[in-house]
Amino acid sequence: MLASKRILLIIGGGIAAFKSLDLIRRLRDRGAEVTPVLTRAGEEFVTPLSVSALAGQKVFRDLFDLTDEAEMGHIELSRSADLIVVAPATADLMAKMAGGLANDLASTLLLATDTPVLIAPAMNVRMWQHPATQRNIATLKADGIGFVGPEHGDMACGEHGPGRMSEPLEIVAAVDRALMAGPLAGKRVLVTSGPTHEPIDPVRYIANRSSGAQGSAIARAIAALGAHVVFVTGPADVPPPEGVEVIRVRTAREMLQAVETALPADAAIFAAAVADWHVTGASASKIKKTKGGMPSLQFAENPDILATVSAMKAGRPGLVVGFAAETDDVIAHATAKRERKGCDWIVANDVSESTGIMGGTENDITLITKDGAEDWPRMSKTDVAARLADRIAQALA
Repeated sequence: MLASKRILLIIGGGIAAFKSLDLIRRLRDRGAEVTPVLTRAGEEFVTPLSVSALAGQKVFRDLFDLTDEAEMGHIELSRSADLIVVAPATADLMAKMAGGLANDLASTLLLATDTPVLIAPAMNVRMWQHPATQRNIATLKADGIGFVGPEHGDMACGEHGPGRMSEPLEIVAAVDRALMAGPLAGKRVLVTSGPTHEPIDPVRYIANRSSGAQGSAIARAIAALGAHVVFVTGPADVPPPEGVEVIRVRTAREMLQAVETALPADAAIFAAAVADWHVTGASASKIKKTKGGMPSLQFAENPDILATVSAMKAGRPGLVVGFAAETDDVIAHATAKRERKGCDWIVANDVSESTGIMGGTENDITLITKDGAEDWPRMSKTDVAARLADRIAQALA
């Protein structure tokens, strides 16, 4: 995919800049030509010599380099690449991009280009969650900027949460997708997957038997058609696919928040098996057995993620797909669910214990649309995902 592709790599100033050295090597291993741009802050973390040695190219650093600017070098740099990658994309760089500032070489290149841009954010969790950064993220997504990450994890500062830059191989996969000419190239698709876990106390929770296998397969199939996939997953048994933007959550309320943050999107596929209820006032310590009898648990209804997104007046995806896991009257219940939730399609299946579908490797699907019910033959979950991805590509064409 990357043979002879020209990548302009902008390295921002953050501790994650060390990953960009490995990213350069991975891109070149796949045949890409990497032209590096190092910000002043980036030089505090990696040296121009190390970047140049790995890229096999001169490192561009200064907007006012007279030799290069004699021929408007920043314009040429910004438009000669097949893709511009910003890794790490710091909060400062993202703010400049969102605001249209151009006071150094990196920000000037980003403002002067009509080349596709992919950014890999990296910052402290509080900086990522700050309302100003979230506003900038929404602006950049609306402008068509591609995102890969950030991931959840431990920070160099000792905190934990979203803000870690994606690993080099994940960025390479995102570069592949950004340059792919598949039927979903340039589309942003949200996929939810897995169960949610609703805590009772620190060691017990309410959940269901979903493995996350079907949702993971769908995300993989959609990414293979060139889409940028945001994969919001509960605590699934199967790992998320490579090459997608992964957001890990635990509860239904966390999943709704992650979904709202990930929008806008061209399509949203809600394959997650979200718990309908959560325990109010979950205990902060393990509930012990007592002679007084069973503990009394009070329940409250979880947010309806599918209905919430389907009812959006602004920012609703062009195609909203829900899932209906039923044990009886599958088509009738799924048809009623599509009308009740307001979504475009429902993927219905019979998850009775005798079918072996819940937690298994195969699925038996009926696709419910406004035109009626379409039965699919029983097939592997991988094949279901591929067929559904093709239908989504046709719908978005």
